Amino acid sequence: QVQLVESGGGLVQPGGSLRLSCAASGPGFRFDDSWWYWVRRPPGKGLEWISRITDDGATAYLTAVKGRFTMSRDNAKKTVYLQMNSLKPEDTAVYYCATDPSGSNRGQGAQVTVSA
Repeated sequence: QVQLVESGGGLVQPGGSLRLSCAASGPGFRFDDSWWYWVRRPPGKGLEWISRITDDGATAYLTAVKGRFTMSRDNAKKTVYLQMNSLKPEDTAVYYCATDPSGSNRGQGAQVTVSA
């Protein structure tokens, strides 16, 4: 079972930027061959898929974040990233990296709060 640990969350003003990291570890999985996902849970709402990256680096995004968020991966470090620019108050959520698009296998999460 893969363990996922997110970091990099915090409080930021509207229009600001944050970069989230997610380190993967554990036996029995091949980071390089895996697809990775970011999902988020806004206050009082369910999990929402926001991005994914394939094993060869192809990305896809939720329309609401396209053009503002960039997902990347570093296979040597077994880490995925989410660069978030032009943040809006509606981006406030707990952000999770996951091994599946529904987020059923995810880390502990990183709180991102966008507020003036």
